[in-house]
Amino acid sequence: MKIDFFEFVYVWLRLQGLQVPKHQKKIALWLSLIWHKKKNRQALLMAFRNSGKSTIVGLFCSWMLYTDSTVRILVIAADHALAKKMVRNVKRIIEQHPLTQGMKPDKLDQWSSDQFTINRDMELRDPSMLAKGLGANLTGLRADIIICDDVEVPKNCDTSLKRQDMREKLSELDYILTPTGIQLYIGTPHTYYTIYQTSYDNKKPETEPFLLGFDKLELPILDSNGKSIWPERFSEEKVVSIRARSGESKFLSQMMLQPVNMQNCILNPDLLNPYEGEIELINANGRDILKIGEKKMLSASCWWDPAFGNGGDNSVIACVFTDENGGIWLHDLEYIKITNSNNAAEEQCQKVLSFLQRNYLPSIRLEVNGVGRFLPEILRRNIKLAQMNIAVLEMYSSENKQKRILEAFEVLLAARALNVHKHIYCSGFIEEMREWSFEGAAHDDALDAVAGCLRSEPIRIASVPINNKYSLQHKWQGGGQFTARYKFEVI
Repeated sequence: MKIDFFEFVYVWLRLQGLQVPKHQKKIALWLSLIWHKKKNRQALLMAFRNSGKSTIVGLFCSWMLYTDSTVRILVIAADHALAKKMVRNVKRIIEQHPLTQGMKPDKLDQWSSDQFTINRDMELRDPSMLAKGLGANLTGLRADIIICDDVEVPKNCDTSLKRQDMREKLSELDYILTPTGIQLYIGTPHTYYTIYQTSYDNKKPETEPFLLGFDKLELPILDSNGKSIWPERFSEEKVVSIRARSGESKFLSQMMLQPVNMQNCILNPDLLNPYEGEIELINANGRDILKIGEKKMLSASCWWDPAFGNGGDNSVIACVFTDENGGIWLHDLEYIKITNSNNAAEEQCQKVLSFLQRNYLPSIRLEVNGVGRFLPEILRRNIKLAQMNIAVLEMYSSENKQKRILEAFEVLLAARALNVHKHIYCSGFIEEMREWSFEGAAHDDALDAVAGCLRSEPIRIASVPINNKYSLQHKWQGGGQFTARYKFEVI
């Protein structure tokens, strides 16, 4: 008769002269439930730093091998050295735990630093436990349990391109895991757009939860009452000291398990004004009137910053409208995706034309630096074939891109004067805003396109009610009447 996992943990910790903290008992019981599930055995364990989660997971791996000697465990970490730490931990437990005696093989080549094979009745190609770094070649491997231990670290998640690469590599694990196997993620968030997200978050609709539907156990250092969940090791004074020493952002991330933006957010998307109104073209008294919701628009700017995927750049088009009171409305934005690489220019121009049509735009500014130099004529030909009257303006950008982005957004955000349609929140635009820096390390293609629109829009001064006392000095804009006194006769 094999003992259950919590008893296995209890025996080990007692041999070490340790008690079982409540949160570690909770982890052990939760892992037992995952083991006994028949399907959808996908789980995420998030616990504060130095909580002992790696120790408990190491014991879990040892217990699974003790329960079933044919189990194959693959440990994936951000790098190979980190993955080896988990393997060494499990080896030490097997060597010393009283219930795992006899599992260690006689041959030393089956007991190496990054992999081992226990004594088992069945001959299998894969070892009992194997450590791999995230970038390693995993072709041909099979595993019954995959432990993803701290696969997200600061160096592989600080840009959207790195996060995309990490997600693609982790997606390959689906082809290694056996159909009824367990996939367990362990870690703490290191970015606002962490992979450790199991459900949709209304605060960041621009990202898809990577671990959607996973069972999750989340154990921050402080409970809902602000009390330490491990007071024996992390007293109130100790928690205050950690918070002061590490800084608020790191404390929230590593101890409270809250995804935060570690960088200073210069272009804060929380200062945008979201809206849901749709664009509408109506005719009144023989005149066309363009409205967004109930607001009448007076001008529009459209900017296309083209790219063909070289160097990871995106091709982005955006349009901004200004209403009669000077309000700025970022109504539409599109990352243009290429499906036919043999005719990428023509395909992009067709999608741009569709963008212009649905937004009733009279003109478009096209950045012709680099790859954009031959696109204006292709776009003009498509406009002509569609029998439309849209001006294509060629624009050359010589000013520093980070400078023009900052100048375009800074004042509008400070005044909370930029209205943005809600569907744009689901694009990469918000992510670009959160991670933008003057050094230009992150993607900024959408920001550049919107900045082009904003800088092209004329400044309008809102009409305001005025009293008679100041009527003369406020009618310099024209359109008013003035009666002059005179002392001569008109013949």
